[in-house]
Amino acid sequence: MDIAAYMAQVGSQARAAATAVARSTTAVRNRALLATAEALDAARDELAEANKKDLEQGRANGLDAAMLDRLELTPARIDTMIEGLRQVASLPDPVGEMTDMTYRPSGIQVGKMRVPLGVIGIIYESRPNVTVEAASLCLKSGNATILRGGSESIHSNQAIAACLEKGLREAGLPEAAVQVIRTTDRAAVGELITMPRYVDVIVPRGGKGLIERISRDAKVPVIKHLDGICHVYIDSHADPEKALRVAVNSKTQRYGTCNTMETLLVDSEIAADLLPLLAQQFREKGVELRGCDRCREILPGIVAATEEDWQTEYLAPVLAVRVVDGLDAAIAHINRYSSRHTDSIVTENYTRARRFLTEVDSSSVMVNASTRFADGFEYGLGAEIGISTDKLHARGPVGLEGLTSRKYVVFGDGHIRT
Repeated sequence: MDIAAYMAQVGSQARAAATAVARSTTAVRNRALLATAEALDAARDELAEANKKDLEQGRANGLDAAMLDRLELTPARIDTMIEGLRQVASLPDPVGEMTDMTYRPSGIQVGKMRVPLGVIGIIYESRPNVTVEAASLCLKSGNATILRGGSESIHSNQAIAACLEKGLREAGLPEAAVQVIRTTDRAAVGELITMPRYVDVIVPRGGKGLIERISRDAKVPVIKHLDGICHVYIDSHADPEKALRVAVNSKTQRYGTCNTMETLLVDSEIAADLLPLLAQQFREKGVELRGCDRCREILPGIVAATEEDWQTEYLAPVLAVRVVDGLDAAIAHINRYSSRHTDSIVTENYTRARRFLTEVDSSSVMVNASTRFADGFEYGLGAEIGISTDKLHARGPVGLEGLTSRKYVVFGDGHIRT
């Protein structure tokens, strides 16, 4: 296959389809989503057979148990994909919304209209259900999308693509509105991220290595985050019961997610009382603690933390713990080591909470809440295509609005400028 020619064709088709999707009605896009849900339900046997091929190939290639688990399409996960399509169809459509309408002294009326981005390229690894999630959000927000899944899930993704194509056909939308790349050749990624003529934005979902490569080589704007080095700071004015609940949940509710706490900061005024209680709960959960020197004076049995621990996203039952002297030290540590994803303070002091919200430079900043809430569904977005730690365009969980932009609209009645 001539990869460059193939990707140029995909891009050209996506650009043409984006125009059709952008001018389609909400009802038509919802029909495509619901028809896709019906197609998935009818194709359970085909999906299972395709996924079986991927799992067999994955085992032969030595994929670990965690990767195989993410790759597997169980009946429950197919149910979740179907329900996800129906939920996205029920969400409010942001496209065409006009806001901030004001009359100017000249008599013209000026405002902003929300519009699709155009063509969105999404690059992701292992989990075939991302194919449905990404396609549904892009379609609902009036965009065309080009999806490049991992080579390990090629058969599953193509089976899902057939259902998406069927849903688009039934709604009268071009099948090219959602295209799943048919080749596993990595050169396709290189082409996708360097086609600004056809692609408006790239969203990479995967490991740090993938995202660093995309960010470095792309000639198309990228919505990204590299790490989820999230912090919880327990202030000296914290309620101990809330502190224990928030800290333990932030780390142990799930280990392998980008919004899981990786570093716990504890104020020195309460460390001697609180750290043993925290250590006991983490020990019961099987979490290994790595502490600073002051922390190890209180908990002598734990591993000594190194400089590398403060800048590591473990995605595992391992937690770095540091004793700090007050709010200033906590904020300084976070702004030095945080990946700008999610950071939380536990405190009953309103002034300190406001300072934390103002001075911590992250996409989500929380007070008395688990970092695990940093999620599109929990934020009321319905779903998300990823979490952005960028500062331009989209920041934090990226839902339907994050896949749109706004343009100025002006209404007049024969007005001219004098």
